[in-house]
Amino acid sequence: MQNSIIKNTLLLSLFIFSTSFTLNDASEPWQFGFQDPATPIMEGIINFHNHIMFFLVVIGIMVMWLMGRCIVLYDENVNPEVDNFTHSTVLEIVWTVVPALILMVIAVPSFALLYSMDEMIDPAITLKVVGHQWYWSYEYSDYNHTTEENEGINFDSYMIAEDDLTTGGFRLLEVDHRVVLPVETHIRVLVTAADVLHSWAIPSFGVKVDACPGRLNQTSLFIKREGTFYGQCSEICGVNHGFMPIAIDAVSLEDYATYLEAKLEDA
Repeated sequence: MQNSIIKNTLLLSLFIFSTSFTLNDASEPWQFGFQDPATPIMEGIINFHNHIMFFLVVIGIMVMWLMGRCIVLYDENVNPEVDNFTHSTVLEIVWTVVPALILMVIAVPSFALLYSMDEMIDPAITLKVVGHQWYWSYEYSDYNHTTEENEGINFDSYMIAEDDLTTGGFRLLEVDHRVVLPVETHIRVLVTAADVLHSWAIPSFGVKVDACPGRLNQTSLFIKREGTFYGQCSEICGVNHGFMPIAIDAVSLEDYATYLEAKLEDA
């Protein structure tokens, strides 16, 4: 009897864990914080956010305390006599130097983060992203010479309609062709648009790149863990702006090589 109870308890715990755990990095209902980071850049953004929040909380508490003191002490019923206090050199120095020091403490790590975001290490893979109304086109530019027509691997990625979703699929986030990228690899992403302004954004990667017609913007990726990561166009681009999601499968190098072989055979 006792063994049966223990077995049922373990099975129930396993069921609860399996239903709550997911490898799909997408937003959750009533989510206020960041998604789990998958790149060093996103880890840096979260750490910098926590760093700044400390100062915001301290400054907010001090300002509210000062406002409360002013409301109380400047009440004519509490202090009917007027104070002739007009100037204080020490006070002027303090409220000038202290904010300057706080800005310096905030600025130094922000410079390091901005530099790392713009740094482009010699990439092993180049992914070209083109925004359209209202879908994304992708091209693996490194493999154009491997096919007879020199077209390489390229495809369009459309959102899957709600009526066509399979069990477990995310509404407004699933696409018919996901981008497959390897983990632990330096990747260059080139972003542009064919018609109007778009924005290629993936929260778990800490990436948000504007797609501008006639311009070629770039960013870098170094994905640290496997999984499926979702994003959306983050620039209002027309009536179907909310229906051009992004889905990326981060896989091992072995699985990525297998994916390339299959794609090149199809091409």
